[in-house]
Amino acid sequence: MKKILIVGAISAIAEATARVWAQQGDYLFLVARDAQKLAVLAEDLRVRGAGRVETYVMDANDYAAHAPMLDAAEQALQGLDTVLIAHGVLPDQAACEQSVELTLRQIDTNALSVVGLLTLLANRFEQRKAGVIAVISSVAGDRGRASNYVYGSAKALVSEFASGLRQRLAASGVTVVTIKPGFVDTPMTASFKKGPLWAKPEKIAAIIAKACDSGGGAVYAPWFWFYIMAIIKLIPEFVFGKIKI
Repeated sequence: MKKILIVGAISAIAEATARVWAQQGDYLFLVARDAQKLAVLAEDLRVRGAGRVETYVMDANDYAAHAPMLDAAEQALQGLDTVLIAHGVLPDQAACEQSVELTLRQIDTNALSVVGLLTLLANRFEQRKAGVIAVISSVAGDRGRASNYVYGSAKALVSEFASGLRQRLAASGVTVVTIKPGFVDTPMTASFKKGPLWAKPEKIAAIIAKACDSGGGAVYAPWFWFYIMAIIKLIPEFVFGKIKI
């Protein structure tokens, strides 16, 4: 039985992952901005078999709220051994290009708030010499592209920060998992045309749950994105600048 904190719990991928853990009887502490949606999700997870479910309303961009939330989670579950950071938004790239304020706000949400949480969690788990910290990044962070470089640059920061934490915490017995999904069919991508490379949240959830149990690293979800992004990263810059992907 694990004691799990999920930040951004009402995102589609986080909900699907919470259901996996609920069916295992794990204890869950759910954090998001919408109290009503949290309550509905919590009841669903109790029905599915979660050993315990608690909720907490917080905006991840409120940095002062991070430490009190972590204290509340540890108190409610009588400890923590696993954390999934899953909050984020998909910005309007064109709108960001015209607004410094909007661009910085999106980077704040998708990167800096994640870094703040990771820093606090790393220090807590390092002291205990145990724990799993999983964070959802994206394949978009592997190389900047004109169509989504604001989102991609934020995810690149998350991936590199998590990579550094992974190396720092390895000797302490703390596992850091970076999940890099490709295209996922969620409400956030409802307007996108879907194709064979798209995955359902349930598939990504199964990958996350397995990665948290198996020992860390950067995990592409699904696996074939590792090879797709390896090819994209190898394209020379003078060629890459002339194509649209």
